[in-house]
Amino acid sequence: MNPDRRYQIFARLRAANPTPTTELEYRTPFELLVAVILSAQSTDKGVNIATRRLFPAASTPAAIAALGVDGLVPYIKSIGLYQTKAKNIIATSRMLLEQHGGEVPDHREALEALAGVGRKTANVILNVAFNQPTMAVDTHIFRVANRTRIAPGKNELEVEQKLLKVVPDEFKLHAHHWLILLGRYVCKARTPECPRCPIVDLCEFRPKTKAASEAAAKPAVTRRRSARAAGGR
Repeated sequence: MNPDRRYQIFARLRAANPTPTTELEYRTPFELLVAVILSAQSTDKGVNIATRRLFPAASTPAAIAALGVDGLVPYIKSIGLYQTKAKNIIATSRMLLEQHGGEVPDHREALEALAGVGRKTANVILNVAFNQPTMAVDTHIFRVANRTRIAPGKNELEVEQKLLKVVPDEFKLHAHHWLILLGRYVCKARTPECPRCPIVDLCEFRPKTKAASEAAAKPAVTRRRSARAAGGR
């Protein structure tokens, strides 16, 4: 994909949604950190349901650590892998208290040293909480980057590195949100909704899906042709 087309894609996504943000509900960097840890292999909607119960009761490292694993589990047991996530959140809360004065660090090395925090989670925190132009590549962004050819890559790290290299600087802060929302609601895994995609004419995905009315008309035409052929035999 040439740079001009890539620029047009992000300009169009920005025009449609100038200030995108995460769909996770949070008020502080720590609440965001907890929500992102919980979101692994879970939906943002499911995480928000759990944190609406949890955060009014405990929303700081000290309060979460005081709950302990057994006290935290009842708040998050509706989420997959809740036992492992509870252990990681308690361990991370204690690490923040012991090593960072109860504050969420704003640099990658310290974030990735926390329990349950990998590169993608660190990227989300750096971008959303601290306004750093990182690319938190998940399955949606990986699919969109490859399907559209914006930044094709064999794995998430390769896509992340390519996005950081090719996305124009003026779009980098919000790029990963635009791409994740596009992948979540339009450029879906099984059947992308190309007819309503804002970048359909710029995307380099060749087998684009058709509008429902157009797709429905094709079998009808096929049936008419088959009927005429049958009548001629």
